[in-house]
Amino acid sequence: MKNRIKELAKAYAPEFTAIRRHLHSHPELSFQEFETTAFIQQQLTSFGVPFKAGIAGTGIIALIEGKNPASKTIALRADMDALPITEANDVPYKSVNTGVMHACGHDVHTSCVLGATKILHELRGEFEGTIKILFQPGEEKHPGGASIMIEEGALENPRPDAILGLHVHPSLEVGKIGFHAGKYMASADEIYITVKGKGGHAAQPHLTVDTILVASQLVVSLQQIISRNNNPFSPSVLSICAFNGGFTTNVIPSEVKLMGTFRAMDETWRFKAHELIRKQAVGIAEAMGAEIDIEILVGYPTLYNNEIITTKARSFATDFLGEEAVGDTEIRMGAEDFAFYSQVVPACFFRLGTGNVARGITSGVHTPTFDVDEHAIEIGMGTMAYLATQF
Repeated sequence: MKNRIKELAKAYAPEFTAIRRHLHSHPELSFQEFETTAFIQQQLTSFGVPFKAGIAGTGIIALIEGKNPASKTIALRADMDALPITEANDVPYKSVNTGVMHACGHDVHTSCVLGATKILHELRGEFEGTIKILFQPGEEKHPGGASIMIEEGALENPRPDAILGLHVHPSLEVGKIGFHAGKYMASADEIYITVKGKGGHAAQPHLTVDTILVASQLVVSLQQIISRNNNPFSPSVLSICAFNGGFTTNVIPSEVKLMGTFRAMDETWRFKAHELIRKQAVGIAEAMGAEIDIEILVGYPTLYNNEIITTKARSFATDFLGEEAVGDTEIRMGAEDFAFYSQVVPACFFRLGTGNVARGITSGVHTPTFDVDEHAIEIGMGTMAYLATQF
């Protein structure tokens, strides 16, 4: 099985590299992946793989039944959406959609899982169980396409015994992959605060409520929630990223708006922190004579890699790629809506090396110069197919 998958991955690599380039050239924003989903459906039809479309809008669920299909179900997931970034790369497959770019590698994820789908369908008589393929919209945008896919039954009929996903990793050299068991990626919640008060002349602050000062106190004091209340052995981050108020040099504005993000690796602490943020913000505003509106938009949960599934996946990957190609990857405070799946079924989310220092392929995700060493596609599709068969 291992050698057969390697042969097929190598043979199909040019085809799926071309698919990656097509997807990269035609990126679409979250929940607007209409051409992308149509293209994927065309590919699945050409493979002869049955599927159901229209899940969470543009999502797709495909099924590959091996021998004894009811014995076990393993799910593979790919996200399809792009980002509102103008591409700066000068490559033949540069985005043709102005202001939209596959700057997070979802074109690679989709190509790898499509490639694995073709391989698995071809080998369906040689493994037991069912492989469930999820092509998911809207990973980059609240509330996350994964949450909607789950609501619409993506993890039922049949219910996966485990789910696997991969993500490009530009700081990891192509040819390598990385695993981390347990808590792996942070939750991500959005914070919106509006400070209100009587504005007025800057020369007469005693006749106003200085909303700029109140908001400034909030920015500083909210950091104490992390430093003084959180367990230092459990990472947590609160960042205020937008401070909007005022329009000239001599007027204290009647309103200031703050926006930020809160990240945590512990779900209990996460929601306790929400309460502390609200309490502290309201208390400071009231003490300084201001009114305050605060909204905390609950986003993606923590991503938890099941220890048993991840240990097995790492072992299978080592068998497939060799011990020198498989390593550990660090805990990340970034968020991923794959986390929703990991809260429902045993999951493993791993990193696919896509960097190549010698070729200058080093830009990080979410940047206008992000690109990948496309040899990663052969590795990704082969690894996903092999892990699925071994599970």
